[in-house]
Amino acid sequence: MIFMSILILIVAIALPLINRNLTSILYARITSILFIYAGALAFNAFYIQSIGSGIGVYSGLFQITQISQLFDTFICLIGSLIIVSWPLLININTSINLGNNRYEVNINNMISNYPTKYSLIVLMSTLGATLLISSSDLISLYLSIELQSFGVYILSSLYRNSKTAISAGLKYFLIGGLASCIILLGCGIIYTFTGLTQLESIYSIVSVSNNLSITLGLSLGLILLFIGFLLKIAAAPLHNWAPDVYDNSPTIVTIWLTIMPKISILILLLEIHSQIGIVENTNILLLNNITTIINTVSENTSYLLTNLLLIISLFSLLLGTLVGLSQTKIKRLLAYSTISHIGFILLALAINTEQSIESFLFYIIQYSITNLNAFLIIIAFGLIIHNTITGKLKNIQIEKVTGSEYDINYISELKGQFFTNPLLSLSLAICLFSMAGIPPLIGFFSKQFVLYSALQNGYYFMSIVAIIVSVISASYYLKIIKVLHSEEESSSITIKSINSEEEENTLINSYHSFLISSLTLFILLFILKPTIILNSTTLLTLSLFNY
Repeated sequence: MIFMSILILIVAIALPLINRNLTSILYARITSILFIYAGALAFNAFYIQSIGSGIGVYSGLFQITQISQLFDTFICLIGSLIIVSWPLLININTSINLGNNRYEVNINNMISNYPTKYSLIVLMSTLGATLLISSSDLISLYLSIELQSFGVYILSSLYRNSKTAISAGLKYFLIGGLASCIILLGCGIIYTFTGLTQLESIYSIVSVSNNLSITLGLSLGLILLFIGFLLKIAAAPLHNWAPDVYDNSPTIVTIWLTIMPKISILILLLEIHSQIGIVENTNILLLNNITTIINTVSENTSYLLTNLLLIISLFSLLLGTLVGLSQTKIKRLLAYSTISHIGFILLALAINTEQSIESFLFYIIQYSITNLNAFLIIIAFGLIIHNTITGKLKNIQIEKVTGSEYDINYISELKGQFFTNPLLSLSLAICLFSMAGIPPLIGFFSKQFVLYSALQNGYYFMSIVAIIVSVISASYYLKIIKVLHSEEESSSITIKSINSEEEENTLINSYHSFLISSLTLFILLFILKPTIILNSTTLLTLSLFNY
């Protein structure tokens, strides 16, 4: 569906008659509707019974399962919500009072218009993400990750008039290229030692091979594969690029960077790691009467991957929390917060039991929803702060400016917003409390499930570290909440709108407001109706382990 949508949009943009009659707003709305329709089609495929055990398509290049179908729907839904809230072109008339003098100015093009070609880029990136989730061959895996990544590289440099955005796009492109090279090297090593690219065949080789050199080659290739993907999701200590890229990119693009690529990559890692663990455990039960060497060799790959994930998880938990304490820029702080959350997710993945995988899936869903809402609120604050009575003169630009100049950069810019925008402030506080793991919000249950599964399987040290960093991370979330509720010093410069209808929330559309309120209520009231998500993750986990 997404592929057909891309073709239709290309034709629409190429035909002058159609292109002239479709504004940028309509392109954004059409793209959002296409996402919803594609997600609905993926969700409807759950009625096909054979998908429960997996369906191979395109000569085995892709394997469609219930997990891939659900997260196809989830990715399309998140993509639709992001596109709907994209800031668009407006004109504002304002007056500036300086003492007894009053000046009137007209501010045009305050937010760069949403170019039509970016609809195609967003759809292509999402197509890569959905294909990556279903990849069952090294060839389709690599092509899918590149299709997803190239779209994100362009999005990160979306505002071409902003030097910081261009710098972020270039840095992201270079690091992403390095990660792709590592992934390609891992795929090459696996093919060299096995002569196979089909993941299902590779799993079988892992489980039955008694050749030490083949197993070690496979282990090296899979480790490089995992390292490349962990670099792309900014797991520590492979995280150094993320804070700079997230901070320099426009906030609306940062939402995409922190959510969309991570979902698809984490689900792919789940598929590879869980299947290797399943076939090895089955093999040990069947071959327990054969030599000890065979069992040792067969356990080698899973053992190495588990330890790699545990080490990366430990670094992510520690660095994401401790370095985040010193941050003064809000997007850099949330970047380190994301790294800390990645630590929890990788811990659940490393444990690789039914209970931990259930917590893994649940954590991804709640992380995406909470992160999306937090960034949407930050966008709303940025649009309000620079266009209300408390604005400062230096923020008024008569010439065309870029959207990134209306983002919030420093935490201090939120000072006193509770007194002027109490509902938005409360919504942001709820999101931050959820990220910190405060009950009874949804973020508390995700961390509880991960910690419970870790304790049940004897990972006591990792559990203690995770609990400590959760307590520490609450301090920098509380720092933001404290700034929100601190009174702002009065300013002698006032900026008022000529039209009373445009005094506040000039740039926030109704979709944006409705989305924030809906997501906030979901985070707050999850405890009242938790069965929908919990039952879904339980069924998906059972389908994976009963494959």
